[in-house]
Amino acid sequence: MSPDLSRRERQVLDVLHRLGEASVAEVQAALDDPPSYSAVRTHLRILEDKGHATHRADGPRYLYGATIARDTAARSAMRHVITTFFDDAPARAVAALLDDRADTLTPADLDRLADLIEQVRAEAPDRTRERR
Repeated sequence: MSPDLSRRERQVLDVLHRLGEASVAEVQAALDDPPSYSAVRTHLRILEDKGHATHRADGPRYLYGATIARDTAARSAMRHVITTFFDDAPARAVAALLDDRADTLTPADLDRLADLIEQVRAEAPDRTRERR
């Protein structure tokens, strides 16, 4: 997700990703500590103006949906977090995550992470060798 989104806009967009399509009332019902109906409608309009959401008519109501796939939005959000909080160093972000969640990682999780690291090494051997 883009860093130009407010906390509430991110929450609304997350609801759209989870539900696929939703009316204003459905978005409002899915939010924790929801704002008023008109505030949700305003957030949806802002998300449309920023290019993150779209709508279509469904009888008398509008259904809203995200314009960017959830995995694309997640990668964008991760890049923003890594740049903002980890000085643009992905290894520091991964280390912080592993330190914080080590007790919840299963052997299968660790195997998957090891496989991903090996895949990156295999796809760009010159780049990964230089950084060691």
